[in-house]
Amino acid sequence: MADIDTAALQRSFAAVAAHGPDEVAQYFYSYLFLRYPETREMFPPGMARQRDRLVGALVRIVTQVDQLDELVPYLQDLGRDHRKFGALSAHYPAVGEALLAALAHFSGPSWTPELAAQWSAAYGLVAATMSGAAEQVAADEPAWWDAEVLEVDRRTFDIAVLRVRTDQPVPYLAGQSVSVEPTERRPREWRFYTPAVAPGGLEIELHARLLPGGPVSTALVRSVDKGDALRIGPPFGRMVLDPADRRPVVMIAGSTGLAPMKAFVDQLGRWAAESANPPRPVELFFGARSRREDYDAADLAALAGRYDWLTVTTVISDDIRWTGPRGLVGEVAVERVRDWPAHEVFVCGSPEMVATTRDLLAAAGAPPEQVHSEEFGQA
Repeated sequence: MADIDTAALQRSFAAVAAHGPDEVAQYFYSYLFLRYPETREMFPPGMARQRDRLVGALVRIVTQVDQLDELVPYLQDLGRDHRKFGALSAHYPAVGEALLAALAHFSGPSWTPELAAQWSAAYGLVAATMSGAAEQVAADEPAWWDAEVLEVDRRTFDIAVLRVRTDQPVPYLAGQSVSVEPTERRPREWRFYTPAVAPGGLEIELHARLLPGGPVSTALVRSVDKGDALRIGPPFGRMVLDPADRRPVVMIAGSTGLAPMKAFVDQLGRWAAESANPPRPVELFFGARSRREDYDAADLAALAGRYDWLTVTTVISDDIRWTGPRGLVGEVAVERVRDWPAHEVFVCGSPEMVATTRDLLAAAGAPPEQVHSEEFGQA
């Protein structure tokens, strides 16, 4: 993007965003659906969460527009994922027109032909990257995989562990997320979940936590049952293991952020069984607010008993009856692990948990490039 004035785009977007994300997104979608009504069916019936997703994606694109090594993989994932909505290359010009119309509307007098040209060029590169990635896999991969719920284990009133079987293997890597649509309960509503098992078969384990106002999480935790149909979207994300890396691993998980860590342990166990090299030592720290939320205790104990290279520490923050480590899981991990530059670190949990833990790790000397994180949001 050498010919694009990234600073000008960032200033422009900051001024537009000051009007409020809801206002900007509402104008964008109103313009899009009025001018191109055929695009409406690609979006869910309730648009509130979709507005948040739009603004979140725009913020990420604008803030990383001069960091192509990070932005391009994200856009490629986004393009492949949008196939599940029925997005085609022909739809991208309509979206670009609506985006520029919204930017022009909220920019007021500061919107100039030069700025419009900058935004048009930037969107052209974004659209080309997304549509190119989608077209690359279109011949070999479906837009989604059909799945059937085999079992729903409601561990607590707000956490469920689901076992599902797909019609074909989903080509994800341990640590990557897939979007899930409860086809019968919440059609056209999707939310990302990370499988809790390494790839290699048709069965996938999903950990779902009920989130306020989240239609997908509510359906999975409260109403989805054995035999229900789901759709599974393509893999998304870059929080994965490097099979060539031999450093010790530290995993720090909060609540259902445990799922990718279990997939990592599963993957490392498979690699260890196939290799003559000694397995990578793993310290897994799992945090919950109460003993009730220690929803996967039996499985974690079984994993720790199966693998002598795995140490599991459960940290409870708000239960005075808990006799083990108490406090924030990131704080306990930082206290117990030494020589952070020698470790590869994975963090997953709520946005607040991830941000706090990354700050603690940075203060403890963990190099940022060795800390990989993922967070779960609303839906």
